[in-house]
Amino acid sequence: MSEALRKLKRLDWTILFILLCFMFVSTAAIYSSTSGTSYFGLHRSNLVMYLLFIPVMLGIALFDYRIVIQQFSPLLYALGVLLLVLVLLIGDTINGSTRWLDLGFIQFQPSELAKVFVILFLARLLAERKGEPLRIFDLLILGAVTFIPFFLVIKQPDLGTSLVFLCICIGMLWVGHIRLRQFVIGVLGVVILAGNLIFLYFTNFDLFSKIIKDHQLKRIQTFLDPASSPDGGWHVVNSMTAIGSGQLLGSGFQNGHYIQNGFIPYSYSDSIFVVVGEEFGFLGAVILIFLYFLLIYRMIMISIECTDLRGTYLIIGVISMLCLQVFENVGMHIGMMPLTGISLPFISYGGSSLLINMILMGLILSVRMNETKFSFID
Repeated sequence: MSEALRKLKRLDWTILFILLCFMFVSTAAIYSSTSGTSYFGLHRSNLVMYLLFIPVMLGIALFDYRIVIQQFSPLLYALGVLLLVLVLLIGDTINGSTRWLDLGFIQFQPSELAKVFVILFLARLLAERKGEPLRIFDLLILGAVTFIPFFLVIKQPDLGTSLVFLCICIGMLWVGHIRLRQFVIGVLGVVILAGNLIFLYFTNFDLFSKIIKDHQLKRIQTFLDPASSPDGGWHVVNSMTAIGSGQLLGSGFQNGHYIQNGFIPYSYSDSIFVVVGEEFGFLGAVILIFLYFLLIYRMIMISIECTDLRGTYLIIGVISMLCLQVFENVGMHIGMMPLTGISLPFISYGGSSLLINMILMGLILSVRMNETKFSFID
C-alpha cells in the first residue's frame, strides 16, 4: 500500500462531512440572498470554489505539516508581512479600506493568508519551549510576531481581522503554558488601557479622537445604542429585526422579507447569518452553530490525541481564529458585538476567505493523517 493511501485511510471523515454541510448551507443561502439581483449566480461560483478547494485541502493534508512548520514557517511569515506592506502601498481601495491586491484574474486579500502564516510561525516558536513555562523573552518575541501583522492590518483599516491575530496569539499562549501571573498582568494592562481610553473620552476628546478613529467611534456608539444613529444603526437594527422575524422555523427559503427586499447590506457575504436566521429561523441558526461546535470539538479531540506539540499548537491557533470569527459575525448581527467587516467562516461568499479556511482544514487533517512519534525537535 502506498504512503498516500495509508494516510487517506486516516482521513477524518467527520470534518469532511461537516465541510460538505457548510457547502450546502452556504450555496443555498447565497442563492436566496442574491436571487433577483445583479449578484445572482454567485451561488454557482461558490459551489465551484468549494469543489476546487476541497481537493486542494486534501492535497495539503497529504503533506507533512511538521515540515511546513519547522522548515518553511519563518519564510512564509516574512512573505505574509511583505504582502501586507504591499497592500498599503499598491492595494485596491474599496469602501474606504485598502485590503486587496489585484492579481488580474482575482482580487486577493493578503490578511487572510497572513492568519495562516502567523499560526504556523507561532506554533514553531512555542514548540521550541517543549512545553516549559514561557519566559518574558518568549512573550516579547511572540508578541512582536503577532503585533507586526496586527498593526499592518489595522492600518488598512480592518479592525475585525486585526483582532483575529490577537485572539490567535492569546489562545496559543494559553495552551503554550503562559504563567498565571503573566496572564494576570496582561489582563490588568488591557483593563488599564481601556480605563484610560474611557477617561480620555470624557476629559480630552480631542486626544481621544486621535487614538480612536471617527469610523471606529461611530461603530462603538452604534453598538451601544443602534437607534441613536439612523444611518449607522440601520444595518444593525434591520439585522436584529430580520433574525427576530424568523422566529422558530423561519419564513421559508426565499421568503425572507428583509433579505428579499434588500434591507440587509452584503447579505451574501458578511451578513449571511441574517439569511439563515430569517429564512430558517431559530432552528436553522442553532443547526448552523451546532455544526461549528462539532467542527471545533473534533479539532480539539485531534489536538488531544496529537503527540507532537507543533500539531497541538497549530490546531489551537485555528480554533482560536474560528471561534472569534463565528462569535463576532453572529454577535454583531444580534446586537452583542460592534459591527465589523468579518466574514462567517465557510458560509460567507468570498474566494480568499474560503481558500484560507480550506488550507487550514488541510493542515488540521494533516495532523491527523501524519501523526507519528517522529519529531524535528527531538
